[in-house]
Amino acid sequence: MDTLLNISQLSVKFPTRFGEFTALDNIDLSVAAGEIHGLVGESGAGKSTVGAAIMGLLQSPGYIASGDINFMGEQLGSLSAEQYHAIRGQRISMIFQDPQTSLNPLLRVSEQLIETIRQHSDVSHAQARDRAISLLEETGIRDVEQRMDEYPHQFSGGMRQRVVIALALCSDPELIIADEPTTALDVSVQKQILALIRALCTTRNIGIILITHDIGVINEITDRVTVLRSGRVIESGPTAQVLGNPSDEYTKALMAAVPRLDKRLDRFRNIVSDDILTKENTSWVVEGASSKLASDWLLQDHQFDTQEPDDNRQSILSVTDLAVTFYSGQPGWFKRDPGFKAISDINFTMRSGQVLGVVGESGSGKSTLAKAVVGLVDPSHGEMIFKSAVLPPGSRRARTHPARRQIQMVFQDPYSSLNNRQKVEDIIAEPIRFYKMASDNKKIRQLVASVLELVEMPQSAMLKYPHQFSGGQRQRIAVARALVARPEFLICDEPTSALDVSIQAQILNLLKDLQQTFGLSILFISHNLAVIRQISDSVLVLRNGALVESAQTEQFFSAPKHEYSQMLLRETPSLAMLQKQL
Repeated sequence: MDTLLNISQLSVKFPTRFGEFTALDNIDLSVAAGEIHGLVGESGAGKSTVGAAIMGLLQSPGYIASGDINFMGEQLGSLSAEQYHAIRGQRISMIFQDPQTSLNPLLRVSEQLIETIRQHSDVSHAQARDRAISLLEETGIRDVEQRMDEYPHQFSGGMRQRVVIALALCSDPELIIADEPTTALDVSVQKQILALIRALCTTRNIGIILITHDIGVINEITDRVTVLRSGRVIESGPTAQVLGNPSDEYTKALMAAVPRLDKRLDRFRNIVSDDILTKENTSWVVEGASSKLASDWLLQDHQFDTQEPDDNRQSILSVTDLAVTFYSGQPGWFKRDPGFKAISDINFTMRSGQVLGVVGESGSGKSTLAKAVVGLVDPSHGEMIFKSAVLPPGSRRARTHPARRQIQMVFQDPYSSLNNRQKVEDIIAEPIRFYKMASDNKKIRQLVASVLELVEMPQSAMLKYPHQFSGGQRQRIAVARALVARPEFLICDEPTSALDVSIQAQILNLLKDLQQTFGLSILFISHNLAVIRQISDSVLVLRNGALVESAQTEQFFSAPKHEYSQMLLRETPSLAMLQKQL
């Protein structure tokens, strides 16, 4: 195979007030035409920095300190801005990790696709629209003719990711850098996207760099894999060799942190994240702050018998005939808008201290269900009972209502759920101040630093802004913000979908500890069935807004009853190659 890209001894540095930080340290990487090369590693390992360096999109003041990036005989580092612009987007395309920030919220999806196609091809508007329709159909979006004229916010997270993939294909590139392209996708659509990526390699003979934390995806589709840690190459080679028989101890530990689908583990193996220790000023501490202080404070005034059988525990949430309908506009005198039924006739009961897993495809209603419970959308009918009292719809749930504090939510996308204009200290302190759980500024600062330490973040993180952290670090900050309200019921909407396996293991261990020690009830939404197996006590399966199966976790994974549930398990990426490591 012809080599498309060859990276030699590449080093990338970022000047900071604490000195220069080395994001990439003399890495070597090559990608051939028709090859999928996977990049794995913990958050902050340098995976996305590799893609940014290739695209010429390093965030200032970062710069390439040494090394070469050779793309089909051209040294990219020596190109002018105009020459780089001619390559970027047309010959080298990129699928970014966060579809919410990759798409223009002010433009319809069709406008963005058509503009991109016409930028790189001499075609008419009508021809570009036909091409856009074809690309969206290719990435698995239904009702394309109608949906392509909608805005990005009208799509689910998985749907937005498919639009971003279609955008990357608009110019028929020779090399695609895919930064977590299947993060927000359910297993069935993920299977389609992975098959599409493989087909692109085969039929168009293009090269792909696949950046992902999902070892199952790496195992399923890549030809070669490179393991990064703290900006250095730890191990590289054919996927079967690196994953099936790793030679480095770090790679072995990384494989051991992968959630298993075949059985439930009590705890995951913990990998200490050097990325935090090297990037943050760990010598900066708040006097008296500690993870123990955070644990004691979170457990304050809460008593829960974790040894009590599940059947004897009281119901904390009961949902009866719940439905949510979205309307596109105001109904008129002669025409009534039937609306879109996001969920309909949902019934289930959660007991105190239970973890209920919710699975289903993108658009199945998982997030809508969560938003109805937390009060972000109003049900069209149905009833919710929380702690033996009727839970009013969000529009009628006063800010002083006890459920506002007792029910907290960790959203899927930490980048958009955190206020980028506020420092981390102010973000986490806000619930403490709002609910008047502490009034002394010194005590509040101590609690913020303590909760950060509890979620494996250095206390000095409170001095920075969210954009200064990796995706995994931002999600831990989001978890800390939810915890400081001392909730009794936590809704986690894909909380680990953006995390690498090692930090995912830490978050899952943390949630298990909170659930067992604090008696926290958790509604856990995920498209990763292996994660659901590890964290949940029972499972709900949603499809097109309807509940198709409800079962205890072990029963669901050993003998799913509904054919849709069986399909979800069947489509989950295989980890057979890793079994001796797992």
